[in-house]
Amino acid sequence: MEISSILLILAVFVMVGAYLYLPFMARSRRIRAGESHEVSALKAERDRVINSLQELDFDFNLGKIPEGEYPDQRTALLQKGADILRRLDELAPAASSAVNAEARIEKATAAGRADSGSKPAIESDDDLEAMIAARRRNQKSKSAGFCPKCGKAVLASDKFCPACGKSLS
Repeated sequence: MEISSILLILAVFVMVGAYLYLPFMARSRRIRAGESHEVSALKAERDRVINSLQELDFDFNLGKIPEGEYPDQRTALLQKGADILRRLDELAPAASSAVNAEARIEKATAAGRADSGSKPAIESDDDLEAMIAARRRNQKSKSAGFCPKCGKAVLASDKFCPACGKSLS
């Protein structure tokens, strides 16, 4: 037998072995993908809880939530967030588990409040009315009305209707 035929047979054996081993590789990838899906779902749930906490704090500051209900609702959301963080820590034990889960939720909520702090504070109804009037002035300067042909809204900078193409000049 020649050396080339031996190499050809060896190559065929390697390809058959790789083909037979392929299902085992796919199974391990599915297991890892399942874990990452669960982690992703938990992270999305954590973000939802943080947003709910921020909205609850905002609504309480506006006076929409009675003082008697606020602590109970906040405690329930903090507990739910802490449970989610514990499950995330179980799936990813390399993360620092020394930090208290509730403290991490509080920190994330405070960071969200700091981001929203750049918006102007509304002190009275007059401030709110002034903000609404300013917003309406800005919107009026942008809008030019409606297209005479199709009735869709057009901007002042439009020369043609974006919906039907009619000339607006």
